[in-house]
Parts: sequence; structure tokens; C-alpha cells
Amino acid sequence: MILQPESIRNIYLAQGVTDMRLSIDGLAAIVQETFELDPCSSDIFLFCNRERDKVKILHWEHNGFWLYYRRLENGRFRWPEGREDETTSLNPKQLKWLLEGLTIEDGKVHPKLSGMKVI
Repeated sequence: MILQPESIRNIYLAQGVTDMRLSIDGLAAIVQETFELDPCSSDIFLFCNRERDKVKILHWEHNGFWLYYRRLENGRFRWPEGREDETTSLNPKQLKWLLEGLTIEDGKVHPKLSGMKVI
């Protein structure tokens, strides 16, 4: 993962469902207009699809955006339910857990992944 922890100020998870057809401009517009946050800050923003098996991360660094994409081959991300115009803040450990398919509350294996070996 290219994200450098020292370059990240805050981690925001977009609750609810996001259309994964959106790319940088569309996701930046959601951050700015819906969440009323600055997409050009050193914060990172996470978005998930309806099936909960794909995540996009929007991150501004120096003079441009990074767009990361993660797809689980088995199981689902444990994504917080909530209104689509709200965010949840995560710490770096919770971000790592989430991207590994674990729960963000306690880092446990998601029930649908219990048969998989998680390293």
C-alpha cells in the first residue's frame, strides 16, 4: 500500500453505499458537497459498493489525487450502516483491519471469512 501514515491526517469512511462507477472527480464532489470536507486535504476517504466487496480510497498528495481500489475475492467488508451523507472516523489500525476483511470494532475475522486463513 502506498499510503504513508505520516502524510495522513484523518481517515473518513463514507457510510452507506457509493456508486463504484464514480472516479476521482465524482468522489471528490461527494467529499466536498455531501460531507462538507476538503478533498484536497491530507485526509483519506473510503467508499464501498452495495455488495460490500469493493472499496475505493481517495487521497490527495502534494499536487494530485491517488485513487486506490480494493476488491475482496471472498467475503464482504464489514461496512458501518448509516446515512449516506455521514462519515465515520477511523484510526490507522482500523483502516488496516477493514482492508484485510476484518471488523473495525475489534479486528476479528468477519463471519463469512471464518474458513479463510488471515495473515
